[in-house]
Amino acid sequence: MKLNTTHTKSNAIEGYESEYPIRIKKLYKSFGLNEVLIDFNFDLPHGKTYAILGKSGSGKSVLIKCIIGLMKADSGTIHVFENNMTYLSGSELEEIRLNTGFLFQSNALYDSMTVRENLEFPLRRHGVRKSQEEVDMLVEETLSNVGLLETIDLMPAELSGGMQKRIALARTLILKPSIVLYDEPTTGLDPITAKEISHLIVKLREKYDMTTIVITHDLRCIQIVADKIVMLIDGTCYATGTYEVLKNSTDPKINTFFK
Repeated sequence: MKLNTTHTKSNAIEGYESEYPIRIKKLYKSFGLNEVLIDFNFDLPHGKTYAILGKSGSGKSVLIKCIIGLMKADSGTIHVFENNMTYLSGSELEEIRLNTGFLFQSNALYDSMTVRENLEFPLRRHGVRKSQEEVDMLVEETLSNVGLLETIDLMPAELSGGMQKRIALARTLILKPSIVLYDEPTTGLDPITAKEISHLIVKLREKYDMTTIVITHDLRCIQIVADKIVMLIDGTCYATGTYEVLKNSTDPKINTFFK
């Protein structure tokens, strides 16, 4: 059995050489009178993890949706692999997303599919031409990466919350994306499992040389995974720095997050 459609390296990243896979300049987004992002700027270097830290409703999820083209900014620019996301066609956006993994806060596993079928789904959706034997090997390799090969024929309902998170992470990474965006990856997990997931994020980033953004309120997770923190305050990139630098800031808008 073979998958029916073809898959080649995305033209959107062919020849990509910039040291910044994501560059955001003067981004502005509002909903009516509610200004969510105001002159938001930051560059994300290749191979690094930046954590986006801000209050609930501050615009973190809006920022992520703008980055992957699910939402259009009112003004400003977002370049992903040197492509201006504002002007890409639907097929070009799909090429970018093929190389961008997204881990949903809710995991978004398909309840009616086994773990194996959940991992096969993105391969089929994006038209990866492989024999079933090759697909099986890739699924098994990816499950081994998250330490859950033995769950391959189980249903999501048979797994614990931490195991479901690992399976969702495996599905996110099965296409070996260059960029991965994590939305609250440790929410709802006990402290020990949350720590394990955080270390797994670091391990897989290093193994596959990925560039990652993590949205989270979990300071322990940030300490483990993040090279730098981006403070999203009042719609702006209010400050950027390491955990220790920002934790020791005397700015009340910053240090309130670390109390």
